[in-house]
This record gives sequence, structure tokens and C-alpha cells, in this order.
Amino acid sequence: MQTEVRSSRGSQIVACAVACLFVLGFIYVPIGEWTGPMLAAWFVGTQKPRRGFLWMVAFSFVPRLVFGWRALPLVGPEAALRFVALLLAAVVVGVLPFTFHRLVSPRLPGWLATLPLPLAGVGLAPLVAELGKVAPVANGVVSFIILWFAATVIWLWNRESRATMAVFDLACAAAIAVEYAKANDAELLSEIAIWCGAFWQVCLGGALLLAIWALFRPIRGTLWAERPETVAMLRSPFSAEALRLEAESGIEALVSNSGERFPVRKGIPAFLKPEDLAGDNGKYNKLYETIGGFYDDTQRVVGALRGLDLDSYFENYMSLLEVKAGDRVLETSVGTGLNFKYLPEGVKLAGVDLSAEMLARCAGNMRRWGMEADLYLGNAESLPFADGSFDVVYTCGGFNFFSDKAKAVREMIRVAKPGGRLMIEDETEEYVKSTYEKIPYTSGFYSTRDQAVTVPVDLVPAEMEEVKVEMLKEGKFYAITFRKPIAVGPTTFGTECLDVVRG
Repeated sequence: MQTEVRSSRGSQIVACAVACLFVLGFIYVPIGEWTGPMLAAWFVGTQKPRRGFLWMVAFSFVPRLVFGWRALPLVGPEAALRFVALLLAAVVVGVLPFTFHRLVSPRLPGWLATLPLPLAGVGLAPLVAELGKVAPVANGVVSFIILWFAATVIWLWNRESRATMAVFDLACAAAIAVEYAKANDAELLSEIAIWCGAFWQVCLGGALLLAIWALFRPIRGTLWAERPETVAMLRSPFSAEALRLEAESGIEALVSNSGERFPVRKGIPAFLKPEDLAGDNGKYNKLYETIGGFYDDTQRVVGALRGLDLDSYFENYMSLLEVKAGDRVLETSVGTGLNFKYLPEGVKLAGVDLSAEMLARCAGNMRRWGMEADLYLGNAESLPFADGSFDVVYTCGGFNFFSDKAKAVREMIRVAKPGGRLMIEDETEEYVKSTYEKIPYTSGFYSTRDQAVTVPVDLVPAEMEEVKVEMLKEGKFYAITFRKPIAVGPTTFGTECLDVVRG
């Protein structure tokens, strides 16, 4: 049964107030000292390490170059080049703690995951000051507290903890206290700075110890040698041959009798070939490769600013699947796995997606939520499973822009068990035009579409049972649910016995 999407005006007001505080941090330094590290830690954490590092260097270097250059008197070319080189070096070293945190934090247990940023940030502060030719930080303890608060808020945010707001409020209170101390207790801060004269050395040593510890805690996916039952149901998406597992020097691969070889990278088998990324598949895959790291956070922020209860938002359509404990469930175009949270315990989960970036985020989510799922880099139009492998098969949020939608539907039906339930859920044309076509980055992908979005019920074969179309969230989304009959004859397409429900 479809559930109602709930909203809260109070939550919306709080979210807008927090958003305004972050915006204010860009123009008011005392606030920016606290919100800036939070934004930097969040952004670098959502990107691949190298890309996040380079973008943060650009974000930091360009404004400092513009405003720093204007403050200088006229200088010769040699002095100007030296100024730019030193400024760039200072920015690079200043960004390193955030990249260090991005690499080390996921490998550390519990609250220790919040320490790499403050330890590295304080430990490298003297070098940043020397390169930038500015006065060193007067009090390393204050810097440590600011960076630790930033890392803690992001740590709680990533775990969707309700304590995030409380810690953020505590950070605001600490910011007020520190600014008051700067204005009224300069002598006290000076004494603390002398007492902490070697604090940066302690922090640098702590960062090195955490780095060494993290080296012995690599992030590995579950070995496929431990999943013989799952391997038994896999098939080559190209030849339909059964696959077997081979491992050499700890590197696993799935191979067929004809010599096809599909590598397993970080626990995720890759079933893609170049032609799978042609047409709309390739076009929109580029979008998700870019936004995959912050896709989840964007939904949470937008939902909060609109006052939406995100749990009810997802339950609104996931409740239509009627999943029960013990079912084997497949989501095609699984993305970051957000829908998995709304399935009952005891379900065997599997997800396929074209985007390696989205799957990497999905794997991270599974670790954070204490869940397990078999993930596959592949094409929804050529699924790597034997016929009748899953009790429930569904796709949410990606179907509209598949290159071959009819083939994707046939594949969903093929891998579903007789009597299995299926669902196709996605945005309507109204939502695509009112939202995606107006967002600066996504508009370049959606405004050049060849055709409008339509509810693809005509792609559901006529012999499917219990076919129903539901319009969700005030007509902004559609959901087509149907059941694979126990005995399936030749596949035909039509819309007989269609039941349309609006909600």
C-alpha cells in the first residue's frame, strides 16, 4: 500500500536557518572559520581523492590570488612569480589535511575517524604559515577544536545521526566563546599559546601514527569466494554462459568456458563493454559519474529545505513492492543504494548500475548502514543473471534515460521468478522540466532530450498480471507495478487490464 509523504514546517525553518549560517560564513570571517572547514571536509569527502584535492586547491587559490594581489604594491615579474609560487605552495599544503582525512578516515573505527583532519591540520599549520609568509596560528588548540568539530559534524552527517544538529549547535556556541576570548582575553590566549608551543609537533606525530595504522586497515569488498550460491546464478550478459570464479594472487575474476573474463574490482564485478556506454546510457552516465559522491547529500539538503520527511518520501513508492523477509531482490540502476534502507531485514540484496562512482558510494553506504548487497557494474539492458533468479525486481529513478527501455523491461522480466513482483518508478515530464532542466549543471543533460518523458506502460507485456500505474507525489513521479505470471508464453506488449491509480 502506498504511504503518504509527510512534511514539517519546523524542520524546514531550522534547515533554512542553518543554510543561511553557511552562506553568512562566506562573508563574515568569525563564522567562516567554523563553517569553512565543514564545507571543505564534506566536499573533499564526496570526491575521488585526486579530483577533490585539485578542486579544493582551485577554490582556495583563485580567491586568495585575486584579493592578495590587489593588496600588493606594484612589483616586478620575478617578485610576482615568487609571490604566486609561494601562495600556491601554501594553498596546496593547506588542502593536504582534508585529502589526508578523506583517505585515512574511512579506514579508522568509531570516533577515531574524526581525528585525521585536526591532527594533520594543526601539524602542517607552521609550514602553511611559512610558505604564505603570514603569522603562524597563535593557538593550535583553537585550530584543533575548529577542525575536530568540522570532522565530527561531517562524520555524524554521513551516518545520518540525529546528533549532527546538536554538535553543530555546540560548534556555534564554541565559536562565540572563542571569538569573545579573542576580543577580551588576549593575555589568556597568549599564555595558552606558550603552553602549547610544541602542540603542532604532537599533532603531526599523531597524524603519522594514524596514517600507519590505516595502511594496515585497507577497505576491501567481500570476497566472491565466500559467495558460491551467488556465483552459481551468474551468467555472462553477452553469451549467457555460466560463470565460475578464478583467483590469482588475491585478485578475483569471473570467467566463462569460452574464455570471457570479468574482473572483480573492490568487490564489484565489471560486466560492461564500450558499446554499453553509447546513446543515452553514456550521456547520463557522465552526469552520475560527476555527481555520484554528493548525490545522497543533495537529496537530504533539498528535502530538508522543503521540509520533507525523507523516510516517508522513499516509503511512498518502496511500499508498493510488498517485499518480505527471505526474498531475493534486485534493483537495476541502483545508484547509491538509498532504496535498500526501506526493505525489510532478512532480504538478499543485489544492485546493478552503469556508474562506478555511484556503486562506490553504494558500497560505502552498505558499510555505514551495516548492510550487505551484491553489487555489479553493468547494463540494465543486459543483466548478468540466470533466468528466474529474483523474487522482486525493480528500478527507481533511472529508467527514463535508458538507451533501450524495451530491452531493459524484458531483462527485468527474464531474471524475475514466475510469480515475482516488478516495479518501474521514475520522474514524470512535469518534474523533469520543472526541476532538472532548471538546475545549472543538469540542464545541459536534460534540455537536449530527443523526446519527452512518458509513462512507459506500453512496454509492459500484455501477459503480465496485476498491472497498475500509480501517480505519486502530486503527479511528479509514476510507478508501474506488475507481476510475472507463473507460466509465461510468447512476450507481447499492450495495456490490457490496466489499473491507473492517482496519489
